[in-house]
Amino acid sequence: MSDRLAEPLAATLGARAAGPLAKMGLDSVDDLLRHYPRRYGEPGRLTDMDRLQLGEHVTVMARIASATVRQMRSRGGAMLQARVTDGRSELALTFFAKRPGALRPHEDKLRPGRSGLFTGVVSEYRGTRQLTHPDYVLVGVDADDDTEAIIEASRPIPIYPASAAVPTWRIQRAVRTVLDPLTEDDVPDPVPDEVRARLGLPTRLTALRSVHVPEDAPTWQAARRRLRFEEAFVLQAALAQRRRRARAQDATARPARGTDGLLADFDAALPFTLTAGQRTVGEQIAGELAQPWPMQRLLQGEVGSGKTVVALRAMLQVVDAGGQAALLAPTEVLAAQHARTLRAMLGPLAEGGLLGGAAHGTRVALLTGSLGAAARKEALLAAASGEAGIVVGTHALLGDKVQFADLGLVVVDEQHRFGVEQRDALRAKGRVAPHLLVMTATPIPRTVAMTVFGDLETSTLTEIPAGRSGITTHVVPAGNARWTERVWQKIREEVDAGRRAYVVCPRIHPDDPDGAQASTARGAGEFDEMPEFLGVDPGGDPADDGADGRAPLRAVLEVAEEARGLPALDGVGVGVLHGQLAPADKDTAMARFASGETPVLVSTTVVEVGVDVPEATVMVVFDADRFGISQLHQLRGRVGRGSDPGLCLLVSTAQPGSPAAARVEALAATTDGFELATLDLELRSEGDVLGAAQSGRASSLRLLRVVKDADLIAEARTEATGVVDADPSLEGHPRLADAIAAQLDAAQEEFLERA
Repeated sequence: MSDRLAEPLAATLGARAAGPLAKMGLDSVDDLLRHYPRRYGEPGRLTDMDRLQLGEHVTVMARIASATVRQMRSRGGAMLQARVTDGRSELALTFFAKRPGALRPHEDKLRPGRSGLFTGVVSEYRGTRQLTHPDYVLVGVDADDDTEAIIEASRPIPIYPASAAVPTWRIQRAVRTVLDPLTEDDVPDPVPDEVRARLGLPTRLTALRSVHVPEDAPTWQAARRRLRFEEAFVLQAALAQRRRRARAQDATARPARGTDGLLADFDAALPFTLTAGQRTVGEQIAGELAQPWPMQRLLQGEVGSGKTVVALRAMLQVVDAGGQAALLAPTEVLAAQHARTLRAMLGPLAEGGLLGGAAHGTRVALLTGSLGAAARKEALLAAASGEAGIVVGTHALLGDKVQFADLGLVVVDEQHRFGVEQRDALRAKGRVAPHLLVMTATPIPRTVAMTVFGDLETSTLTEIPAGRSGITTHVVPAGNARWTERVWQKIREEVDAGRRAYVVCPRIHPDDPDGAQASTARGAGEFDEMPEFLGVDPGGDPADDGADGRAPLRAVLEVAEEARGLPALDGVGVGVLHGQLAPADKDTAMARFASGETPVLVSTTVVEVGVDVPEATVMVVFDADRFGISQLHQLRGRVGRGSDPGLCLLVSTAQPGSPAAARVEALAATTDGFELATLDLELRSEGDVLGAAQSGRASSLRLLRVVKDADLIAEARTEATGVVDADPSLEGHPRLADAIAAQLDAAQEEFLERA
């Protein structure tokens, strides 16, 4: 970044003007120039007043209909009341002062027929919506001279993301103050000259001027596209470098052994036939494991598509070749289940060295943070000696004391829970770079995979193995007592048929009557089971206490107690599972649920990923409208995993027509996870997917939209790959290298790996 762009706004604008901007996260010239307009007003196009909401902070473009000053008799002082219109509806503007003379400047400017931008909070007085003491700027009036006024009146007006302290036109003036003096030398362009020439793109400075001071709509539209391309290009160049670095590393080839190994014996004993997709992906992985450079592959698939079998076959190929495999899971519940599942699938093949075990079998070790000293020592020894060909664990696998005899493959489950540093910490435990297989059950649209997982080859499983039944989803209005009563009756019917039911709540503890527990029971750790990418709707606070008129969120402990007292569940065991339980208690709760001792399990979203109980047929989600689409899809995938059909009941408090209701209704309408994932991106801001929610800091992506900009991302990927292939270290492209370093430093690079 040039010295001019890095210059603090306090030095350029002065401390007084820079202070409010700093509160918006705008500290430098570059920050301000990348604070792009969110839309543009046209002088002849007025804001639709009917869409304004009470309490909303708005900026509207309207025409002045009238303005009068009068003395107030009841309270003393003077009031100016103006009316502005969009041609159909009106909005009042109200100003107060101690004497009429203080309001004359407003009256002089607010002349009927003039148009302007008016900003403030919408309130209501005697049935009329109004802005009290609004800030405003008038088109063609607030200019330095007549010529500038004429030009200004004909141009699109940039409207910025603003605050009550800094209205949009003050941001516009600040932008002009820093932008107007800049030269091409002041604004380094990370897009190389040859790429710009080939694609017909303007320089970065030209694009910035066109987006902030556009002559017409085509001007700012072309500038925004150029700046979106730049964001995609810098990101794709960083990913291209990662791909090259990975390919340049040495790895131990792990070719398939043939007909006399663990993998062959496992395949021969499989009680089902692999799907065509499982066979195809398996062949891809087998071929890459046989190469002397590290495999880097993302395996994604619908819930229940059989990713675990594909991963296990890859692990067995590595064990056959003399190596070990490590499976990293995000929670102890999931890690323990993976270990149980792998042992069950392998049977005698997982009992190497034990009485009754296969002659050339191996062992599956489990390593989690809650293991007792003796069990932990045994697991560490099994990994270090090579006795355990497969080691399953949580973050505990990353510990300094964990060693492997010959780590050949790292499998990362539910990648969105881990950052690149954790992934690389495990890979560093190999003598040479181990192969890498990343798994996710969160369906990822092609453009997201291209953008976020661009350093990994991608495989997708879309088929559901034979024998799986479908899942039916219904939305249940929370306020309909008869429907909610029917929910519990349906659970009883399923339990009587020998099946199981999950009941998911968004939090653990119920509200105190007086809210006294708010600071403890609902503290920051309360919701750590909700992954950031799949979290609750950004507009809804998980700790909502009903202040917006809705009932408080349902809690595990209150719902479990309620269920135990219901006549419909008389005699039915109700279990509880949440993140504050001790690990041993979590295991016990899951075991009792799986065995049918407590066939109803009231839980937080800790059951969201990987938990596999084939007898579970009902998933009830309370406050479903407060979860994201992807998370609801994951929860739904916990049922219908056996031969019996699944039923998902989404208990919702959302008002019809609201975005929250749209999410829930979309889930009920389809089970296509890729369709839902695309819709999820369209409904939510890109920052939730690629920004601060993922990396813990502001996103470097301001304009790029990974769903809408698919063609642009593909074009940027092609161009960036070509540049990096020709100049891997980017010595000949220092501006691009600087942009990567500035936007994607070592800590921020974590955001590349999450989705």
